Amino acid sequence: MMKFCKYHGAGNDFLLYDAREDGTVFTPEQVASLCDRHLGIGSDGLMTLSRADGYDFRMEFFNPDGSGGMMCGNGGRCIVAFAKDLGIAPGADRSYHFLAPDGPHTAFLLSDDGPVKTVRLGMKPVTEFYPARDGWFIDTGTRHFVTFVPAVAAVDVEHLGSTIRHLPEFGPVGVNVNFVERTGPEEIAVRTFEKGVEGETLACGTGITASAIATYLSADPAPGRHEILVHARRHDLSVAFTPCAGHFEDVTLTGPAEKVATILL
Repeated sequence: MMKFCKYHGAGNDFLLYDAREDGTVFTPEQVASLCDRHLGIGSDGLMTLSRADGYDFRMEFFNPDGSGGMMCGNGGRCIVAFAKDLGIAPGADRSYHFLAPDGPHTAFLLSDDGPVKTVRLGMKPVTEFYPARDGWFIDTGTRHFVTFVPAVAAVDVEHLGSTIRHLPEFGPVGVNVNFVERTGPEEIAVRTFEKGVEGETLACGTGITASAIATYLSADPAPGRHEILVHARRHDLSVAFTPCAGHFEDVTLTGPAEKVATILL
């Protein structure tokens, strides 16, 4: 019998598995079967938590098509909540240090009120970004294209997102596609088409991070640290960062992580 826990971060839902003892490695076919919303449990991805020397744990993330090797921002917050629920204690400053596909991360458990936790996740420094088409290409641990629109509610995310995701200039890997509406000073609304899911998700953490940085790049902001309020489909999150010469550092993504269910198979 295998035990999975289901969590969501701002509506972006994941299956999580504790692989510390049995070392289970899921095949792409198994991941796709488990994430299937009609024939499996259903989720936007699957993560395993395993041991890592010198860290609290290792995070491995897989898209529902079985592909992996990238970071997931909402997943990063959810696996921190999962670690806390498994009894892995944070540091004295309520921090966790873990390894992900894009390298080490530090996250802080800001609140722990029942099933809903608030986590501030440290993202990797953003060093790769450039203008592309009518927007920006930005790598935040996952490849993203960000474009600005007058109203995100009016965008056909499925059609336009799929078209841009497969453009030759973003090949052969492709990109996630983010549609961003400016709703106020340092405030945006975002909808994202995710490759691997091959559809719109209710939120995308790395995409929200990329969208916040693109907002800075597309404006004439004041110097110093910035914090962008982001409205996803169901919840609000915040992204903070410090612009430096040619890169962004101290990038953080803050938002909810909630346990939904425990499933025995």
